[in-house]
Amino acid sequence: MSIASLLRLICLAAIWGGAFIFTRVGAPILGPTLLIESRVGLAALFLVVVSLIIRSDLQVRENWNHYLILGFVNAALPFLLFGFAAQTLSASLLSILNATSPIFGAILGALFAGQMLSKRKIFGLGLGIAGVALLVGFEKTSLQPGAGMAVAAALAASLCYGIAATYAKRANSVSPFRKTHGSMWAATLLIAPAVYFFPANEPATMGVMLSVLALGVVCSGIAFLLYFRLVADIGPASTLTVTFLIPIFGIIWGHIFLREEVGWYTLGGAAIILSGTALATGFSYNDIFAKGRVLQVDRA
Repeated sequence: MSIASLLRLICLAAIWGGAFIFTRVGAPILGPTLLIESRVGLAALFLVVVSLIIRSDLQVRENWNHYLILGFVNAALPFLLFGFAAQTLSASLLSILNATSPIFGAILGALFAGQMLSKRKIFGLGLGIAGVALLVGFEKTSLQPGAGMAVAAALAASLCYGIAATYAKRANSVSPFRKTHGSMWAATLLIAPAVYFFPANEPATMGVMLSVLALGVVCSGIAFLLYFRLVADIGPASTLTVTFLIPIFGIIWGHIFLREEVGWYTLGGAAIILSGTALATGFSYNDIFAKGRVLQVDRA
């Protein structure tokens, strides 16, 4: 991996780790529905500009079903669930729980794709569960009223990503850029009717509006451009390492900008979950240099 690719990978992880900070800032004020509608709408508009530059049309007639499914399960639903959870849980905890999505992907692969779970992968699943239990048992925000539902929502969002990754492999005839662009428009349309019923909790401040802008343009639009460049340069397998870096930045940004506490349980739980993820997905650091193996990473 070149220095340029390594820097892009770190930058991508930093951006996606920061998404939980912006969600944590915006969700209590705007509510999850308006916040996420603004996020996917801005991302869709940004990607329109990019599509005009690179001359990539959506081919809606051929791919509308893929866009609707991915828009729902890879954007609208998980974003809303994380937005709901962000009203209670810390950004660092959310970023760590997000790292369980490859574990759910491994479980779904075993259930529906006939992929056998080795003893190593089963041990990894157990580690992931243990890491979640450690975090939920000691993290202060997880002890607040309603935190149980928030944790369940965050894990359900990670499950959605696992489902989306499994489905995206079947839609491999659609380019990654079109999948992202089309799914952002689909998510925008799917969430739009709910905005009327779930308005903002409070008037938005300048900080909240900047957080929304960052979520839509930076964490969704620009981040995916980085992601596509990495996939082209180093392959999907090596790009998977971003999964292990996101919680690190989520913890750092949460501590710096939101003054979130970083206890032994935060670092211990994150390490256990990430170790479990590596084992459950069969990940090896030799994959950083792999070229032929195909893995799926879908984030926004």
